[in-house]
Amino acid sequence: MSIIVQKYGGTSVGTIDKIKSVAKLLAKRKDAGFQIAAVVSAMGKTTDKLVNMAEEVSDNPSKRELDMLLATGEQITSSLLAMTLKEMGYDSIALTGFQAGIKTGDKHTKAPILDINIKNVKKYLNEGKIVIVAGFQGIDENGDITTLGRGGSDTTAVALAAKLNCPCEIYTDVCGIYGADPRAYPNAKKLDYISYEEMLEMASLGAKVIETRAVEMGSKYNVPIYIALNNGECIGTYIKEFDESMETKVITGLTVNDEDLMVTINNVLYNTKDISNIFKRLSEMDINIDMISQTAPVHGYVNISFTAPKNSKSLINKLVEELKITMKGIKVDIQEDITKVSVVGLGMRTQSGVAAKIFKIFADNDIEFKQVTTSEIRISYTINTKDREKAIFGIAQAFNL
Repeated sequence: MSIIVQKYGGTSVGTIDKIKSVAKLLAKRKDAGFQIAAVVSAMGKTTDKLVNMAEEVSDNPSKRELDMLLATGEQITSSLLAMTLKEMGYDSIALTGFQAGIKTGDKHTKAPILDINIKNVKKYLNEGKIVIVAGFQGIDENGDITTLGRGGSDTTAVALAAKLNCPCEIYTDVCGIYGADPRAYPNAKKLDYISYEEMLEMASLGAKVIETRAVEMGSKYNVPIYIALNNGECIGTYIKEFDESMETKVITGLTVNDEDLMVTINNVLYNTKDISNIFKRLSEMDINIDMISQTAPVHGYVNISFTAPKNSKSLINKLVEELKITMKGIKVDIQEDITKVSVVGLGMRTQSGVAAKIFKIFADNDIEFKQVTTSEIRISYTINTKDREKAIFGIAQAFNL
């Protein structure tokens, strides 16, 4: 009997009625002869509500205790879903991350999965039960509950599928993966397939349909991942290793991210030690930077720009004050009204002209760009947020996304 892992996100299980609908879908697959392990997220905005509660009692809640609190959201969903299935006449069991054998590192609120002991899951599957696993959580070597960070249920599902050597289906509130966000570009085309490599780039650049670590794990262990609408009424998108059956487009997808700010440090002495110190302090302060650019030296000075999440602004301001003490004469500009626009496609490895085409789109639409960074299969630009819509429509239309 074939095993399959399914994952249902917060919007899919946001109400009791939706949980009942998920139970019917699981029952249908069970009747079709599959052994099923389902990974579930917390209901709707439960995690946000729990975080808000923690912040009401503490300005700086203990991360260990926060994990204890946040892990309850998925446990509520898993137990309610198992109860629903039993009421329908299907044997089911709900498991916490610990009971499902999910072992993690000890970095609370952002713990990595180290291994999964699938003994319990396999035992219950072989007994004919539908196994419901609380996503987003595990246990560290000290016996403490840990959580995996936002989107961690995706990672739970793919990791479990890797250990069970089976496909992973992720059900959400969209029909699949699109060449562009259909909310921003209504004519966006759904993709039938996308490679791990392209999806990893898109996820890391802001596409929220699947968590980056889940794609990394799928690629590492060659787990086919299927993304589809939670009611099962439309054909979704497969994320898999690239093969000859997949259409090679120059550009597969366009992502847009409004959650970064851009920092420019002007008049930096062209000294590798000073430049190194800037990025050393960014690392020590756990500020996650992305796009980096530097001007050529002029009279012994350079300008350095980088992007970082807007929620790190207070830490960046602290760093700026430090730098002004040790690096006399620098001037710092922080721009928040920016958008990062990126195009991704394996076709860029063999076909030229993508950058030229986008520069022309920008020129024709009077769109100013501030930074450009590239990789083998990606080009990213920072632009003014006011030009966001023009950039999306121009690029999506030009590359038939």
